Amino acid sequence: MFGLGKRHDDDGGHRQPGPLGPYFLHELINSGGMADIWLAQDQNQQTCAIRCLHSTHRYNFTARRRFVRGCEILSQIHNHEFVIGYRSHGKYDGCLYLAMEYVEGANLKLLMAQSDPVLQEYIGNILIDMAIALEHVHESRYMHLDFKPENVLVTRNGSVRLIDFDLALPRPEFPKKLAKNPGTPAYMSPEQLLRKPVDHRADIFAFGVAAYELLTFQKPFPGDSPAEVLRRQLDRSIDFTPPRALNPDIPMVAERTILRCLESEPDKRYPFMSVVVRDLQSALYV
Repeated sequence: MFGLGKRHDDDGGHRQPGPLGPYFLHELINSGGMADIWLAQDQNQQTCAIRCLHSTHRYNFTARRRFVRGCEILSQIHNHEFVIGYRSHGKYDGCLYLAMEYVEGANLKLLMAQSDPVLQEYIGNILIDMAIALEHVHESRYMHLDFKPENVLVTRNGSVRLIDFDLALPRPEFPKKLAKNPGTPAYMSPEQLLRKPVDHRADIFAFGVAAYELLTFQKPFPGDSPAEVLRRQLDRSIDFTPPRALNPDIPMVAERTILRCLESEPDKRYPFMSVVVRDLQSALYV
């Protein structure tokens, strides 16, 4: 059994390789603003990924609460082929951690930046599988609220895993005003940016943004500030380009699907991701 060991942090709040409870951290494979991701092994020498909250957030109770909530939500919805697998979560040596399925791949944001060939080969599958993953989250009665390419892992054979549920919340029966408004403005819906009540259709808008970006390598509503993004969302006469104008290979039905996801008014969007999945499958399966 691995021992608890001693604290292994550097000055930036990052751990060093070594034991973490019943796991052993071998190699740092990714680092973000909130947490590090480690390649690790459990007591049975099984490979897994460990997400460790930075120790600099030790007294940031909002960050800690979101991290734990994300772990708890994942533990309830992970039993799906397109959602990252859950192992365990807790705290060792003062470190909040999440043990997950290890997936050998990269996030969609990185793959797009590199124009990775896997996108060209599997782009239709990736789009549909992302939609199915989000459909599963909604049918499990949650909203992701941080859906973006960075939170979609893709393997070399085009298999998808949705990750990072730190901002996820229970799906309300009716649109509900959020106490906080975290997220990435480029993927946030107009009602989020306006601080109006939201429901799962905010995720449908975010999916539309990600799908547009995946197919065109451009954002539909670029802006250097949330206000600029919102202005472009609400006034489509400001340099909005339909996706087929940038990529004529996009089927017309797929473009209509994306544009409906991107409607500024929630009531004009798709009501459910299941309908998005149906229309994408109709447009992209041959």
